[in-house]
Amino acid sequence: MKLIAWDFDGVLNKGHQGGFDAWQAEFEADLGVSAAVFTDFIFSDGKFNAVLNGERDLLDLLTDYTKTHAVPHAPEAVLDYWLAKDAVVDTQVLGWLTACPIQGVIATNNEHRRAAHMWETMGFKAHMAMIFASGPLGVKKPNGRFFAAIEEWSGLAPADILLIDDAEKNIHAASARGWQTFHFTAETRHNLPAILGVTP
Repeated sequence: MKLIAWDFDGVLNKGHQGGFDAWQAEFEADLGVSAAVFTDFIFSDGKFNAVLNGERDLLDLLTDYTKTHAVPHAPEAVLDYWLAKDAVVDTQVLGWLTACPIQGVIATNNEHRRAAHMWETMGFKAHMAMIFASGPLGVKKPNGRFFAAIEEWSGLAPADILLIDDAEKNIHAASARGWQTFHFTAETRHNLPAILGVTP
């Protein structure tokens, strides 16, 4: 194993827990608008999928949302709120990452604005060699072109790369390419330190 590709949400970041996103907890109290309406607008009809694929800018989608529902906040303010509230680093996993001597990259289905936020604002550039995000790449996991981009950048054979991901479909896709994989779940996370060669 010469490179580790770390998924972000569900592995390094725990904002999404059991079907509930952390940013929703105080959304209505803080912004004075319905979290349910926001969620329905953003995530219905494939709009957000276009954002994740880099086909549409997230700020453009948020602009449509604020206009459609007469939201008393600028789209940029809603985005900043969302990004800040959605940043819930799993400190235990981060500790394992920083103790691991093997080079790592982030491999995430996220658009370019959030990717920049996790890299710069959340500070993951201090721990990683590169970030691969679906928006800038124009393709999401589990599409093979996503994994191929990491192979091309690293110059490594698939068997030399480990994917740590909480999504089973991504694990299957990487494994089919010949990658090493670790399916990260609440039940398996305790096994990760041994895989990384670090003290739990």
